[in-house]
Amino acid sequence: MKDPYLLHIFNPTRNVSPFDVNMAYEAEFDGVIPYANVTLDEVHSLTQDTIFSRGPKGVKRTGIFIGGKDFSLAIDMLKRARTAMVPPFEVSVFADPSGAVTTAAALVACVEYWVDKIARTDLANRKVYIFGGTGPVGTCTAVLLSFCKADVYIASHRGAEVANEIADECNARFNTEVKGASHRSDEETTELIKDADIIIGAAKAGVRLASTNQLFAAEKLLVAADVNAVPPAGFEGVDVNDYGKALTTRGGKAVGIGALAIGDVKYKVHKKIFEDMIESDDALYIEHSASFRVVREIVNL
Repeated sequence: MKDPYLLHIFNPTRNVSPFDVNMAYEAEFDGVIPYANVTLDEVHSLTQDTIFSRGPKGVKRTGIFIGGKDFSLAIDMLKRARTAMVPPFEVSVFADPSGAVTTAAALVACVEYWVDKIARTDLANRKVYIFGGTGPVGTCTAVLLSFCKADVYIASHRGAEVANEIADECNARFNTEVKGASHRSDEETTELIKDADIIIGAAKAGVRLASTNQLFAAEKLLVAADVNAVPPAGFEGVDVNDYGKALTTRGGKAVGIGALAIGDVKYKVHKKIFEDMIESDDALYIEHSASFRVVREIVNL
């Protein structure tokens, strides 16, 4: 094949995600080349090998994807790749470790849409608890919610100390004001739900975070969104396909958003970004904030 569209996947872990490979071919890259166990120090030389091998015209048919499981490391790798560019030898770079960036962007945009629909307001000053929020999806979600000026808490079943440590890392790195909270016990979980405008389930697959009785205790809850598609549901009563289904709560206004509804939006934004990389005449550098701008257009915000 002459002049193929090529995507190089730099992955800091042993396995490259089949999801990312499939998505790249869905977006009609002609070839996808995975690299495993890539270190941060190797990104510069790999990037320059990528850009100098095809000529100024060929680089427009070349892209780099940053995978792995660590949100902060992926951002560092994207920055390292960007500094290795030598215009006009410059290619687009997209960071989305474990799909966390596009999932978080889709999640926050869906929450934003339903808060506006229910309360005719944005996310500013809304109190949000991200249960199981210490992983890549939770931390990226916290950063994006902070950009929306929400009052954000990462909640951990390992306690407030762990949650505050992750929150402090977010704040130092992304200039946010995220706080930590504990949901070690059912009592702690219920108290957080009572205090919340929005709750988000970002725990590992198959973990029940709150029962229908705990959700019923919510007094001002507007949205409960769960990214877990593996039974049991993170929030009991929020099914995977729900998108704005009314929940039974004391406050009477809450709706649920399920994992597959969020996943449908995530799929669209992931594919759209790959397509943009192919079509753009200029190099694109796509991380959490850029992904969020794309998904807001898809959700019509």
